[in-house]
Amino acid sequence: MNKQKINNEAIYDARKLGKGKMVVLGLQHMFAMFGATVVVPLITGLSVSSTLLFAGLGTLLFHLITKGKVPAFLGSSFAFLAGYATIAPKGEANLLPYACFGVACASVLYFILSALFKAFGAHRVMKFFPPIVTGPIIIAIGLTLAPSAINNCESSGDNAGLSWIVAIVAIAIIIICNIFGKGMIKIIPIICGVLGSYVVAVCLGLVDFTSVAKADWIGLPFTYDQTVFSIFTGDTDWGLITTSIITIVPIALATMVEHIGDVSAISSTIGKNCIADPGLHRTLLGDGAATLLAALFGAPANTTYGENTGVLNLTKVFDSRVIRIAAFFAILFSFSPKFAAIVTSIPSATVGGVSLVLYGMISSVGVRNIVENKIDFTSMRNVLIMAIILVLALGITFSTAGNISFTIGSVTIQLSGLAVGSLVGIILNAIIPGNDYKFQTDEDLGANEIQKDTREM
Repeated sequence: MNKQKINNEAIYDARKLGKGKMVVLGLQHMFAMFGATVVVPLITGLSVSSTLLFAGLGTLLFHLITKGKVPAFLGSSFAFLAGYATIAPKGEANLLPYACFGVACASVLYFILSALFKAFGAHRVMKFFPPIVTGPIIIAIGLTLAPSAINNCESSGDNAGLSWIVAIVAIAIIIICNIFGKGMIKIIPIICGVLGSYVVAVCLGLVDFTSVAKADWIGLPFTYDQTVFSIFTGDTDWGLITTSIITIVPIALATMVEHIGDVSAISSTIGKNCIADPGLHRTLLGDGAATLLAALFGAPANTTYGENTGVLNLTKVFDSRVIRIAAFFAILFSFSPKFAAIVTSIPSATVGGVSLVLYGMISSVGVRNIVENKIDFTSMRNVLIMAIILVLALGITFSTAGNISFTIGSVTIQLSGLAVGSLVGIILNAIIPGNDYKFQTDEDLGANEIQKDTREM
């Protein structure tokens, strides 16, 4: 299939389909992102309602900054789960705002990289973040989260066996939908897994609907004590703030590389070079601004969603207006506590089953990053960098202490294994001779992705 045929099939102005079809297409995009987006607050303890609200608002902000030229939906980022787990391991309400503060600081890296891309071009900046650094970091993110997935799958007491049944059902449905699903089913395997496992959990008597019955139909998506601002109005733990920044900010290095890949995929899908126009500097700025807004008000970090790129490929409707309709629906659902209570009632075993797959997929993305970039492991330089990143990230995380702790004055700082591994990897890559990584120019990257896609069709 050539590029001309793609353009003939594509619909870049959905208004000619009529308002009714545009609304249906918007709902489809909302549900496509929904399954993965709500899993993040279920795992971390963040508010489901605020997650939906700022996914919608973040998407609209992204479209404003990118001039409406990139049909992308922004949903919850899984990459930051390790950061939330480090700062608030059990989803403690009083600790989550500190984690959100770290995410807010991480968003500043997006602004910095956006400015550098605008000033110097992507090929010069990305020399400091080659796949041999970002790949192992992404692998470590998934592996450090693995124990929490297993813990969620387990349950104490008489329900231990039943919990594993529920978790296995979720895993099986996700696999079946991914491998054998057709059409929309293949695009939303996560939500299918959640719904199927949830039904089984209800039948086994593992779901408590008390909170659902008590919840109001309409209410505010978040409260002040869930926001970052709340940590500065009481007894502020400056040590925890510092720890949060040092632990979470390096994760943005991986998510920014992921963002570039997502924009490349969107360019390939719609047959337009989004990397050249509106440019990576705008898409990064939009992603960072959406993440900053969400984090300040107690919602997860945002990222461009591959699920919605899949919907674009399925429907061939590439009008950004449809994505904005989906954003408005997400905002609408966020004002229903009843809806949020239903989502929160999902048992931990379901979350564990879904998480087990998702965490593995995060690590797989890191492996793919290394393989697709043909990293040469006959080079001892590359072997050493990857080995040290993985050993530090995993070794420190699963050590007795679980982190590296030190005191500066009256402030105690704790560095997670992921933070240490990331920082050391970046430094080693910069100082060890032989860094020959070449990142293509903005224009070439988008053009090459499009040509590759059209050749494969």
